[in-house]
Amino acid sequence: MCGNGGKAKHDDRQNERMPSPRTTRPRTGRPPVTSRTQIMTAARRLIDRDGWEKLTLRRLAAELGIGTTTLYHHVRDKEDLMVLLITDHAERIPRPELPNDPRERIVVAATALHDALAELPWAAEVLTVDGFLGRLGDTALWHVETIVAGAVAHGCTLEQAVDVFRNIWYYTVGELLVRARTADHRHIDRDKLLDRRELRFGDRDSTRLPHLAAIGTRWPTLARRDTYPQGLRALVDGLLTHATTDTAPPSR
Repeated sequence: MCGNGGKAKHDDRQNERMPSPRTTRPRTGRPPVTSRTQIMTAARRLIDRDGWEKLTLRRLAAELGIGTTTLYHHVRDKEDLMVLLITDHAERIPRPELPNDPRERIVVAATALHDALAELPWAAEVLTVDGFLGRLGDTALWHVETIVAGAVAHGCTLEQAVDVFRNIWYYTVGELLVRARTADHRHIDRDKLLDRRELRFGDRDSTRLPHLAAIGTRWPTLARRDTYPQGLRALVDGLLTHATTDTAPPSR
């Protein structure tokens, strides 16, 4: 009897320490709602911190505190996410007023494209991936349409207008990529990099590099200048003149 009573008391103490089944039951109900805005905000945060190359849906889901499967309800893959980010950025940027002159319309649209991409340093590199430009929505392609339309209005064929855009595109994206990579904007101050001794030409052999030696220590200062506007105008003038005066049949 004494043994059974001791066992009963021991069992009572065990029951007091053990949680009831009700407290261990998994919580039920709908999972936290994740909006597309929350997803894009978190994606931008990861890109700014680690770069777009390291962005994955798994890392994004962890940043949001949700499962990867839940994230797939909103985006199909990484490329789909990048399209959403760029399109959302394009939709929030006011479009410039376009002048009547076709040439000036091209310049204004190209400048607006440049400025829009400059606000997203990673976007220019993403858009250089083959076929990526064609995945953008209609809103994000407004600049492309305006440049092509301006070339046609100036007298170019559709084929020539595409060439005009492609050359402007290469110039614009190239300028942005060079400036972004001159110094990683997340880690290195660009002005300090341009002031490095390697970019000064005053001590070079003036018999072999007379012009660079003459520029000398002024090179970093000259390299800081924003020459995109004047280069763009010269490029557009040359492209339109060449397209509308070149009547020779294409070589085969």
